[in-house]
Amino acid sequence: MSYAAPSSRAPRATAVGGRVRVPRGALVYPADAGFPCGGYSTVRRRSISTATALAVLLGSAALSLGAAGTASAATAHVTSPGGLVVDGALQRVFVGDSSAGTVAVTDYSGAVLGSLGGVTGVSDLAVSDDGATVYAAAPEIHEIWAIDASTLDVKARYTVSTNYGPRHVAFTGGKVWFSYGDQWDGDIGSVDPAVDPASGTDPVALGQFPSRVWGQALLDTDPSQPGILAVGETGLSTDSMAVLDVSGDKPVQVAWHNGDYSLNDGIGDIDLVPGGTQVLVNGKDRDAYAGGSFKAAGSYPNGQLADVASNGLVAQVNGTKILTYRPNATLPQHTYDQGTGRTADLAWAPDDSRIFALVGTDVESGGYSLRALTGGELNNPVLTVNAPSTATRAKKLTVSGKLTASVALPAGVKLQVTRTDLESPGGKALPAVTVGVDGAYSFSDTPPAGGTVTYKVAYAGDAQHSAVTAADKVDVSRASTSLSLNNNGKVYAYGTDVKFTAHLGTTYKNRTVEIWANPYGSDKPNKLIKSGTVNSSGNISATVDMTRDTDVTAVFKGDARYKPRTVKSTGYAKVKNSTVVSKYYKKAKIGSTTYYWFHKNSAPVITTTMSYYPGRKERVDMQVYYQGKWYTTDGSPQYFKLASNGKCAVNLGAPGQSGLKARVRVSYINNSSGDNVNTTTYGSWKYLYFSN
Repeated sequence: MSYAAPSSRAPRATAVGGRVRVPRGALVYPADAGFPCGGYSTVRRRSISTATALAVLLGSAALSLGAAGTASAATAHVTSPGGLVVDGALQRVFVGDSSAGTVAVTDYSGAVLGSLGGVTGVSDLAVSDDGATVYAAAPEIHEIWAIDASTLDVKARYTVSTNYGPRHVAFTGGKVWFSYGDQWDGDIGSVDPAVDPASGTDPVALGQFPSRVWGQALLDTDPSQPGILAVGETGLSTDSMAVLDVSGDKPVQVAWHNGDYSLNDGIGDIDLVPGGTQVLVNGKDRDAYAGGSFKAAGSYPNGQLADVASNGLVAQVNGTKILTYRPNATLPQHTYDQGTGRTADLAWAPDDSRIFALVGTDVESGGYSLRALTGGELNNPVLTVNAPSTATRAKKLTVSGKLTASVALPAGVKLQVTRTDLESPGGKALPAVTVGVDGAYSFSDTPPAGGTVTYKVAYAGDAQHSAVTAADKVDVSRASTSLSLNNNGKVYAYGTDVKFTAHLGTTYKNRTVEIWANPYGSDKPNKLIKSGTVNSSGNISATVDMTRDTDVTAVFKGDARYKPRTVKSTGYAKVKNSTVVSKYYKKAKIGSTTYYWFHKNSAPVITTTMSYYPGRKERVDMQVYYQGKWYTTDGSPQYFKLASNGKCAVNLGAPGQSGLKARVRVSYINNSSGDNVNTTTYGSWKYLYFSN
């Protein structure tokens, strides 16, 4: 876009291919008029998005805990499990985190009460018989910590003179027992809390195992058998294990198995069976001990680890499930499905009321969370519900299913049935259904409402079985209604108030329609502008101030017999656009057209005010009159960025020749002007004449 440079010999413009070619002169550029404009920006596409970020910090600070400590809302979470023990006297659970070097305490719901730090590399926990003290093994610093179970104060720190351990701890016979050592140098030791180090006697005793084991052995005790300690060799595929009587001055070997692979294929977990002469290995194999040796005594289905309740009920980890078994049973009593999470450790509450388990999480941070599982003593039945995927409203359908259990159910079990639909969102009770001798059941129903219909079937449970519910959904047909919205595709001047009217056809009960306005541009959200009941003609209207292109949507949410319906109408809004010409010396007509008159060496300035949007640019078109026609000049059009007040002043330059007619127009072009929130709006031509 240029005029000929000022010169006494400046050649005239010539028309070439529909455009005017003129010698290079003063180019169009932003004028220094206090309105910064000019430059270019990338086209901004319309997008409306919502992003939500949620950060949850679960942590626990060290607390001084009294008998009535207040639980936090956080559940205990550890990165590397470092022990799990339940204190029945205080009804608290202690959880070690090896990587963090912490011991957290929770209530029986799993809510964190407090945490103690500095227990570097904590690997295992044990609790004293009276529940007053928790003992933590810290192998990285070769110590055993005695922690007050009520306050988390550290009572004592016992040094274990070894390069490996202590690794596992257990409490029985009034002492803390621990394993330590490396490979074939494995052994056990003890801490006698009754011994005062100031007396000159070391409370820590090493070399207490009558035989020798590989590495740092697993340990277990049974409160019903004080002074009895189970020892399981770990780190090898052999099955060496022992039961010791540690009630006297020195441990006495009750039974020993020297790892000949005849009983177990390696030991990853060992538990004393309460009140008996058996150990449970890997949550699966029962090995009886008597006369100084062990022999196989049966097994449960495949498992990895377990804990045994005082009543003999076994809690077993099997893959991603936790199962309970009655003593010597082959079918599970109760099954807890942990999804994809695997359990690293578990322990019964001493009163057998619940199982505490450290279960792997699926969150990005990884780790394990503490879960409290109740009802382990009850058999949990399996209940299925099978309804047709689709059905016709007001026509009969049949629902069937089955109730099964590994423990026999009572005869004549009845199931409660509830139907939930748009007519009964709170649920409507249907007649109870009786389960057959094979566990099967079925019932018929005629759904009065369309849409999603849910049939929920429930068994209340009994003395041996937990309650169970199951449900299935049916997509029940609904009729279609008509919904329309006017003004689609119409273009309006900037700021016009436009009435959009929605018309709703026949429905059942719901006569409410919502009207939403969604202006173009990411800074304007979709907004509900009207919600109400249509009039007797089925109409409802709302007014939209058209400052931008706007999607207007009418929404009928449906009812029990008619499907939801949504329609959209898009109205387009022009920009507000005005242009002022300055630096002229007069206005006069040439023919019927009014021109702004300039001396040939004067440069016109055009100042435009346009409705603003971030990054918006105006388009400037220039044409010159030559041999009876208007021709677009070289370099035209050009785009100039608006200032934040929507203004831009452009200096057109002086042509330096007289008798020249030109015209200029400022426009907004959808997309090309940097955004698409308005529809293309062309400004009016401003006519310029250059005299001597």
